[in-house]
Amino acid sequence: MQHINQLSAPDRDRRCGCDVRCARLSEERWSGGVGREGQAGFCEIMHEQCINTQRVHRKSLVRRSVRCGTADAILLDMLPRIFRLLRSALVAIVTIHPVLAAQGTAADSAARAARADSARRVAAVRVTITRTDAQADAAPWAVGVVTTSQLRDGRATLGVDEALSSVPGVVVSNRYNYSVDQRISIRGAGARANFGMRGVKVLLDGVPQSLPDGQSQLTNIDLGDIARVEVLRGSASSLYGNGSGGVIAFTTDLSASDPFATTLRTTAGSFGLRKWQSRSSGRTGNMVGSLSMSRTTVDGARQYSNADLRQLMAATDWALANGVTLALRAAIAETPVALNPGALTAAEYAKNRDSAAAINVARGASRAISQNQFSLRASHDDPAGRSWAATAYVVRRFVDNPLATTPAGTSVATVGTYSTINRWVTGVRLDASQPLGAGPAAPRLAAGLDAQQSTDIRRNSRATGGHPSVATDTVLLFQDEIVTAIGPFAQLTWEPVRRVHLDAGARWDQLRFEARDHFLGDKVDNSGARSMTAATGHLGVSWSLAAVFSPYANWSSAFETPTTTELNARPDGAGGFNPDLGPQRVRTVELGARGRAGLASYTFSVFESYADDAIIQYLATDGRSFFRNAGRTRHRGVELGLQWQIASWLSATGGWTEADYRFVRYIIPRGTAADTLNGKYEAGVPARVVRVGVDARVAGATVSVDNTWSDAQFADDKNTQRVDGTGPGVLNVRVSGSGGVGTVRWSPFAGVNNATNRAYVGAVTINGASGRVLEPAPLRNYYLGVELGWRAAR
Repeated sequence: MQHINQLSAPDRDRRCGCDVRCARLSEERWSGGVGREGQAGFCEIMHEQCINTQRVHRKSLVRRSVRCGTADAILLDMLPRIFRLLRSALVAIVTIHPVLAAQGTAADSAARAARADSARRVAAVRVTITRTDAQADAAPWAVGVVTTSQLRDGRATLGVDEALSSVPGVVVSNRYNYSVDQRISIRGAGARANFGMRGVKVLLDGVPQSLPDGQSQLTNIDLGDIARVEVLRGSASSLYGNGSGGVIAFTTDLSASDPFATTLRTTAGSFGLRKWQSRSSGRTGNMVGSLSMSRTTVDGARQYSNADLRQLMAATDWALANGVTLALRAAIAETPVALNPGALTAAEYAKNRDSAAAINVARGASRAISQNQFSLRASHDDPAGRSWAATAYVVRRFVDNPLATTPAGTSVATVGTYSTINRWVTGVRLDASQPLGAGPAAPRLAAGLDAQQSTDIRRNSRATGGHPSVATDTVLLFQDEIVTAIGPFAQLTWEPVRRVHLDAGARWDQLRFEARDHFLGDKVDNSGARSMTAATGHLGVSWSLAAVFSPYANWSSAFETPTTTELNARPDGAGGFNPDLGPQRVRTVELGARGRAGLASYTFSVFESYADDAIIQYLATDGRSFFRNAGRTRHRGVELGLQWQIASWLSATGGWTEADYRFVRYIIPRGTAADTLNGKYEAGVPARVVRVGVDARVAGATVSVDNTWSDAQFADDKNTQRVDGTGPGVLNVRVSGSGGVGTVRWSPFAGVNNATNRAYVGAVTINGASGRVLEPAPLRNYYLGVELGWRAAR
């Protein structure tokens, strides 16, 4: 086995993803017998899922309908077992609940009063990422919340690794390369992405930042303008459709308590970092709004890695007299330049870890983006508990993307591929909910529809030094790619017994992929269409047994189609879509608990997922990736999040993720032979990540220290290229303070990333050709800044 003795984990921020939990009133005592029965039932499902299932063999046709029949059959086959499990749990709860309720005593009343006082001091955390307005403690899902202070205090607000790396189960691999987004993996979903994001649904104020084919991007998101992030870990296609192995929901900051307020935040740091951001917000009558503008420029920690990012975000909410609220959002983003230094080989890394791949420089590898997004949402909630919401949105995106990919028929060092995309995206989201009875415990039915269409005009041509040739005979690919998705869904929530919450949902998704080939110079018309459909569902139960222990369990499913970029990356170089690449289907079971004891809180979960026909990126060469369906993968793991207010001036957080991501069945044909990769680890995601953070308020300043340990990972499916973990870890230190006079406020801040100057790899390029897999993280680096604010006197 070849060992690449380098380190590989992204910087982490300081806070844990577990949110402050609401202390609950409860007379019950934990009954271990009920817990063992529930656990045994879910273990039975896990065991049953290990039984071999028939793989659906797809016909190699350009025009065909791929139906996720296997997923539907498995779902139907598992439903009796799931219902038996939930029936047993409900019988036990209904039997035990009256007995426990009858055990009230004077001591219980005193304890109840004490807990009520605690509940008044600790606000309940509510989430909407489950497509219902629910209390986080009662949700039968693994849900985490990142607050405003965790997003901004003392931070440079440059990337989502600052916001999400604290959430257990979430791994953010920072490539420190603005031409490709950071890789976000939730329980292994999304780990295959060498550029952009896959397998994770992203929302901004409820508007999808994901395309109908499942590809997501973060172009419109600036952490300096975000008030809150909710993260749902686990299969969620029954809520959000295609590509929902996990969900991340960002919420814009509209907390305007003054008629008018404005702030200016400036940051400067190592490697030529410069960022400024201005935010203005105001409130008048029934309207509140904000306007944010920012620009970030950086020379980069590596050669050939400078970037320039510009963003503008306008948001307003208006409450009308008839009880309807209108929410208008406008986002404009420009990235005039983001150079791509590419990945390094082990020899290049050892010689100069700050260097760029020579072929990327010679061929001008980079990316430029222009994107506009507009959305309008109308919503209404009435006193009877009924609600509805309707959202319409449109996105316009242009991408100029010189690649280091070698065009067919040439081997000149400076000749690469120039790819352009002209994209339109339109969509609507409809939601409505209705209580099916009176009282807060009555069942609530929610239903809705998601519809979305994207149209890409994609053109690839030969280029020299990153500049396209004018000659028309250099065209390599010219086609329209149209993806249409529609997904009706329904969800039922119910509290059949006090403090027991049930959540069930189902969804049907249909997607159509169409390619219209406009390049007929090769005498072949590769136009064609494919359809993919899937039924998904979820079933969960939670029990708010006591403040210290609230268990939950769920079963859920997901499906994920190939993206258009993956479909048009045909090994034969032809246009149209790859007829041999189909969707993957995922089923997940999960057990978890959350609770609070005094000033400490925790979250805990155990999960297991199986993916059939998993989409695997098996080759990356000169900036181009190619994909195939593997037989089966298995993801299983344990997640733990802790938060402890040790003293009024001192707090600590911790997160631990231990996971096992493997191929259960994966055979790669090689002519008359084959490579069998059964039992191999999936590439691109470490098996263990541990993070500890401490915040201390001293002399009017806040000092934050966090350290992240990451285990080794593999850079290839065959597990021959091992990238070491971070050893003693990556240490970050931040200091921030605040002061002011009258209506003027100031908040200086500074930080040191990788304070121990550790050399490690931030991310890997999965299955990179010729061993080109290492994407280095910076050594010790600094930043400092100040935020100045002014508000109008009331």
